[in-house]
Amino acid sequence: MRISIKIKFSIFLAALLLLTVFILSLLVLEGIQKNQQLEVEQYLSQQGATANVYFIQSLMAEPNKVPQTFLAEKGKDFAGQLELISGHSVVLYDQQGIIINKDQSNSTSGSISKTLAFALNNKTAYLTNNDSMYYMTPLKTGNEQVGVVQFNYSLAKNIAFYNQIKQMFIYIGTGVFLLSFLLAYFYFNSFASKIIRLNAAVDRIREGHFETDTLARRDEIGELSEGIRDMSEQIMRTMRDKDLEREKLTMAVRKLSELDQQQKQFIGSVTHEFKTPLTSIKAYIDLLQMYPDDEELLETAKTNIQSETQRLYEMVEKVLQLASLEKYDFEFHKEKVDIQQAIEFVLNSLRGKLEKFGLRLETDLTEAYVEADKDSMTIVLVNLLDNAIKYNKANGHIVVKNDCKNGQVIIEIADSGIGIPKEVVHKIFEPFYTVDKNRSRENGGAGLGLSLAKQYAELQGGTIALVRTDRTGTVFRISFPVYKPT
Repeated sequence: MRISIKIKFSIFLAALLLLTVFILSLLVLEGIQKNQQLEVEQYLSQQGATANVYFIQSLMAEPNKVPQTFLAEKGKDFAGQLELISGHSVVLYDQQGIIINKDQSNSTSGSISKTLAFALNNKTAYLTNNDSMYYMTPLKTGNEQVGVVQFNYSLAKNIAFYNQIKQMFIYIGTGVFLLSFLLAYFYFNSFASKIIRLNAAVDRIREGHFETDTLARRDEIGELSEGIRDMSEQIMRTMRDKDLEREKLTMAVRKLSELDQQQKQFIGSVTHEFKTPLTSIKAYIDLLQMYPDDEELLETAKTNIQSETQRLYEMVEKVLQLASLEKYDFEFHKEKVDIQQAIEFVLNSLRGKLEKFGLRLETDLTEAYVEADKDSMTIVLVNLLDNAIKYNKANGHIVVKNDCKNGQVIIEIADSGIGIPKEVVHKIFEPFYTVDKNRSRENGGAGLGLSLAKQYAELQGGTIALVRTDRTGTVFRISFPVYKPT
């Protein structure tokens, strides 16, 4: 059974106060009682000495100075004078223990007889009976004992005083106990309340609620409160870090799984794309082995083998570029790039291909600068412009322009090509995906251009988006942050 610390404090406090008041009262009352007894003994001792002095004086005034004769003849008168002098009842005994001044029938019980026996042996003795004290002292002349004087002393006043003090202690002790208990209870209750609050805070932490408050105390309890709060905050930080690490691990596992799937898909796509030109090359080689003297077949085979070989070469180059994006990001060197010059450089390199397909080029270029890797930027522009040429219509046109808007350099490349069906727009940036397979093979495309352009652009902090596509052509938009000098 659990007992609250408040109850334990209260019980202990009450027991401690009761014990303190009881022991204090006991010691004081015992001291009063001993002091009263000492005062009575000293007083009666003085009375005994006075009795002996008065006895000698009375004896010396008599012509017959024999003590025994004096006690026998004038003992009653002597005892009466002692009563007047002392103010107490006196009983006079001779050396044989016989009462001289009173009837023998007034002798008390055996307790007095025992006490008298001590007194007759030249010793002072007394007996306390209820509220009376019977004090017996030897009556002597010189060194010779001739009798015993008994003083009957009333203890009624002493007992009344003792009882009054005792009653006072009961009342005062009760009041002091109650007052002390209340004051101490409220004082210790503050400690108990704080400890209970700390215990409740620990229970909340055990249940997973780590928000705790500190107690405004400048003692060990306050330090303990701050320690519990610091411990709780440390547990929260540890759990947050653990959850964050768990999330990171989960994300890493998921990403590894996705990369594994992408790798398998990539390898499958590469294998499939490589197999088609290799199959065509192998077929022409087999035909040449079968018909080595066919001049027309030889020319056709040379042309097609050269085309398929070039296509394989371009696919290998772009596959290597894709692989390098994952492994060599640290080799990018960002610098201030003049977009107008970069576009003009790429257009000049593709001018022969433009003339081959009879395409008309229109440009609207303005001076603008971005922070990017110049070679990567060239790859982005080459792939987009190359697609605009390969998938254009005969005698079509290409429009290239750039502008600065809202802190971004915008490049738009528009063509008058075959367009992209809406149902496959979301796939155009996937590796090896081509909208028109036959057109891709004719022009040497492997479906890697847009994928490369997107990854290179995003690695430079830019974006690529398909703005419009329909039967009249396609518009791509490239966006990069404007260069800001540091």
